[in-house]
Amino acid sequence: MTTIVPTSEEDPYLAIVRFTSQLAWADAGPEVAEPEVSRLCKEAEESIINGKWLDLATLMVTSADLVSAKISEKDLECTYTIICNLVKNANSPEEVLEMVKAIAAKVIQQPNDKASLRLKILFNLYNLVDHPNARFQVYMKALELAVNGKVTEYIVPSFKKIDSFLKEWNIDIKDQRELFLAIAKVLRENKSFAKESLQFVTNYLATFSNEDTQVLSEAKEEAVRAVIEFVKAPSIFQCDLLDHPAVAQLEKDPNNAPVYQLLKIFLTQRLDAYMEFQNANSGFLQTYGLVEEDCVAKMRLLSLVDLASDDSGKIPYASIKNTLQVNDEEVELWVVKAITAKLVACKMDQMNQVVIVSRCAEREFGQKQWQSLRTKLAAWRDNVRNVISTIESNKATEEGTQTSSAAQGLTVR
Repeated sequence: MTTIVPTSEEDPYLAIVRFTSQLAWADAGPEVAEPEVSRLCKEAEESIINGKWLDLATLMVTSADLVSAKISEKDLECTYTIICNLVKNANSPEEVLEMVKAIAAKVIQQPNDKASLRLKILFNLYNLVDHPNARFQVYMKALELAVNGKVTEYIVPSFKKIDSFLKEWNIDIKDQRELFLAIAKVLRENKSFAKESLQFVTNYLATFSNEDTQVLSEAKEEAVRAVIEFVKAPSIFQCDLLDHPAVAQLEKDPNNAPVYQLLKIFLTQRLDAYMEFQNANSGFLQTYGLVEEDCVAKMRLLSLVDLASDDSGKIPYASIKNTLQVNDEEVELWVVKAITAKLVACKMDQMNQVVIVSRCAEREFGQKQWQSLRTKLAAWRDNVRNVISTIESNKATEEGTQTSSAAQGLTVR
């Protein structure tokens, strides 16, 4: 196994060029290899003398990429550590960005070779630069490598910091869209992240406002995908897709109108509407990989949530039976399923054959729900003010009584 041994006699950049070029040309024989190694070392030396750091970085990563499969992980990490440090010598932010692009592009070029190490190298490069756009470019390459190299588990934890990253990078809408879609692609690699994946697709769709048709059409494919992902996910019962212009455009598209109709049913209607849709659109479920039994089960739970949202707070067993289209024996089973899924908080009164609801989830959280929340918060604020006012009034009365009693005591003496 070859090992890099740093020495003080040669510039570390030249040492890496010599090391990688010797390995790259080793099979060609000394007659061919020695002139080529000398040429590359001379080219590297001239770049150092003239401060052409981008040229040096390009030369070094090309040589390193050629021999990456021949050297150990330790040597590859050492090689790229020295290469990445080149960014500190850059003469301008623009040069930093170009160097970062050149290095990152080579690091991800062989995703199946030492993928986790390559991801670590990109993280090291990210930490070496303070140029916001350069950091964004490195992160995007890391997302690509994570998927192609099947090492997504190493980058998923960073998604919790995306909001702070966005503030730091200060990227435009186009780059934000690219980022959200790349993250969603990473999360789709693991079914346990279905909810998180849908959230980032929703973030992507939310970047589209009432723009011209051509711009909105760019989001059409992802809008359809988001709707199908929501319908298909057995544990996701709420989404904010319906009001987004990028999704609303599907309603007027002859090819995708049924997709929008299905979303509307899952967010605002009950099982009977879904059964009508299914009967009228034969073959639709198979086209999008949906399973009839799964869709019916999800719609039953959503229909039960709709029943629970009634202001009366009570649901007769008979209403559940009719709405969910189940037998008498299945009513309580579906109530338990809804409780387990945390869709409703309730008690079953078997004697009176009613379900007493104390809380239920919202199927969507759009303008109507925000207005309701605003009203409730305003009422809560007024109640708190009334309580404070009552306390202060009682306190003032009590202090006045104590003062009066003290004054009477002085008069008696």
